Amino acid sequence: MKSQIILFFALIMLGACNNPTKTGITQQPTLADYQVGEKWVWKYKGVTTEGEVRSDGEDTRKIVSIDGALGMTIGKDTIPITDIVKKDESNTPKYDWPLQVGKKWKYENNWTSQDGTTGKQSQNAEIVSYQEETVAAGTFMAYTIKYTGKTTNSRGYNADEEEVWLYAPEVKNFIKLTQNQGEFLYVEELIEYSKPE
Repeated sequence: MKSQIILFFALIMLGACNNPTKTGITQQPTLADYQVGEKWVWKYKGVTTEGEVRSDGEDTRKIVSIDGALGMTIGKDTIPITDIVKKDESNTPKYDWPLQVGKKWKYENNWTSQDGTTGKQSQNAEIVSYQEETVAAGTFMAYTIKYTGKTTNSRGYNADEEEVWLYAPEVKNFIKLTQNQGEFLYVEELIEYSKPE
């Protein structure tokens, strides 16, 4: 009986070490988790309550090798993966690693747009579930992370907002984002994810 109990706990530990997401706890991806040729494609659309389409298109990102170092193409830019996986030292991060259902934190972001407009996001974040979610790219285990708060900018914009992000550890990224700013609804959904065999 004792050997069966030891074997049982050994199998639990082995399972937890091999696939931490099955336990509902996910660590931040590392450089080793990415590979050349990995690709994500999202479809996005933003519409006002009056039906005016303000954004509509696709966003493609791909892992490439530049002089032997991995990078992610984002538009015309290539961001080193070492920057993407760098630990966020902020007290108010977008993702508070490790991810786990029930976790709560404060997210704040100050930004400046290309036209010089400055702004701030201040949101309360909570991971409300970890379950199968289906999007156009397929079905994935994903965390539902809900952000509620305000966005303001130097042009007088001030809006309450709610964002729901579905983050899938398998693809190391979000698979769906729904952002509601009262008079504006923005949805971005993963429509393709692929990696080399």
